[in-house]
Amino acid sequence: MHHRGMVIELRDRAEIEALAETGAVVAAVLRAVGEHAAAGVGLGELDEIAREVTARHGARPVEGRVLTTSLNDEITGGLPDSRVLADGDLLSVATTLDKQGWFARAATTLPIGTVDDGDRLLIAATRQALADGIAAAQPGARLGDVSRAIGLVARSNGYGIPPVGGHGLGRQPHQAPAVANDGHPSQGLPLRPGLVFTIEPVFTAGGHDHLDTDRSPVLRTTDESRSAHAAHTLAITRTGPRILTA
Repeated sequence: MHHRGMVIELRDRAEIEALAETGAVVAAVLRAVGEHAAAGVGLGELDEIAREVTARHGARPVEGRVLTTSLNDEITGGLPDSRVLADGDLLSVATTLDKQGWFARAATTLPIGTVDDGDRLLIAATRQALADGIAAAQPGARLGDVSRAIGLVARSNGYGIPPVGGHGLGRQPHQAPAVANDGHPSQGLPLRPGLVFTIEPVFTAGGHDHLDTDRSPVLRTTDESRSAHAAHTLAITRTGPRILTA
């Protein structure tokens, strides 16, 4: 399937089942990290737990990295270094894994200990946007319908939408199409059965869409406001969207 010069790969039922096997490992990793993430726990410890779960399920990390662990004003790309979680932190964890040559990805933001109402609302908004984006991902709709469903949640709550988002994946960890977190309904790629991509709302509390890229590869908010992230991999099927990383 071609769309404006992009090669878009469509997957058959057996391939989607293989992707769902990878997705199940991704879900298990994020679940284990969520159970262990608490004040006083080091990011390196979470990384070790994620590696153990990944290996036990016969999957592999992409380029050696199982987790990105983005704290507070870090948007994406945070490294599981020597830092230790503190009460009130926001931790965004994302993982992309490979099992038998099929890639899947998911992400979530975890409140550490007691976080304030603003942080709870920010996390809830990314999760709502993820649910709304998935609900809009119906066969016959367009990618712009998904993007707009996500963007509406951010804009109506005054959050910023940094220029990161979802993307296709399958035999590679990152491929066409790009899935923006805001857009125009009825525009963009038609959603056909077999299309597989991630939906990844990433919102910033300060309302700015800009990024601080000075300290690459970690992307930060420009105003030190906090960021939250939620993501699933899904497949378009004839009967609607199927979450592969549930």
